[in-house]
Amino acid sequence: QVHLVESGGGLVQAGGSLRLSCAASGGVFPNYAMAWFRQAPGKEREFVGGISRNSVFTNYIDSVKGRFTISRDNAKNTVYLRMTSLKPEDTAVYYCAAKVSTVSTPVPPTARDYPYWGQGTQVIVSS
Repeated sequence: QVHLVESGGGLVQAGGSLRLSCAASGGVFPNYAMAWFRQAPGKEREFVGGISRNSVFTNYIDSVKGRFTISRDNAKNTVYLRMTSLKPEDTAVYYCAAKVSTVSTPVPPTARDYPYWGQGTQVIVSS
């Protein structure tokens, strides 16, 4: 089983940038597809983007394309979410999630596909 810990959240002004990290332990990290989700107050958890086990595939929701970038360092057992041009509507708790992946494919955008979750890190974007 893999254990996930997010970090890097905080308060930032609109237009600013943040980089979130998700450190994994307890599993063979290259065997996992990874994803980032977010949940704003009063809203359902939504898929932000994901990255395949070997970084060949990345996919994002439309609202973050061109602003957010997901990457991973399999040697460091870490996945990153680089967020730029942040908007107040990006305010949410951000979660990383993992699923075992035996082949490299685009990651699924649905939360139920991911059995492993971190505790979340808060991102607040002020206007």
